[in-house]
Amino acid sequence: MTAVRSLIFLIVAPGLAAIYVPIYVLSEGPRIIPQELAFLAIPLWASGAAVIIACFWEFLARGQGTPAPIDPPRRLVVSGMYRYVRNPIYVGLLLALGGHLLWFGTAALLYYLIGAFVVAHTFVILYEEPTLKRRFGAAYEEYLRTVPRWIPRLGMGETGGPSASRTV
Repeated sequence: MTAVRSLIFLIVAPGLAAIYVPIYVLSEGPRIIPQELAFLAIPLWASGAAVIIACFWEFLARGQGTPAPIDPPRRLVVSGMYRYVRNPIYVGLLLALGGHLLWFGTAALLYYLIGAFVVAHTFVILYEEPTLKRRFGAAYEEYLRTVPRWIPRLGMGETGGPSASRTV
């Protein structure tokens, strides 16, 4: 049943934010990005989707829950992409939005990408991090100290970051 709830959340939340709104609502208008850069959208879409799907799998397999705030995991997930950056689902979403920006090239998509980052950052600071501190205590505090919020540091597994398979 957790897998079904996770799939529903994947379709609704990231699907709405990364697919429906940018493609069907914001893709019209004059280009501000040169058309010659449109081909770069494909690796951004692919990497963004891969990151999001991998993170949902980690939540399901290791965290025994979903990324949805109303159905959180029972265990702190610090494996997979979470070894390198604390918010990989949002990073994947921003990569996909960057792909839309390059493909469609509209100012509306640029503003949407910036707005999505501001909303995600605000949500993380005001809700997500305080909630996880209360829920997982010292384990989460250590995670905050060792893993960056947005920009991954390469080699985290070898330099003292959480190990590849650890869940708390």
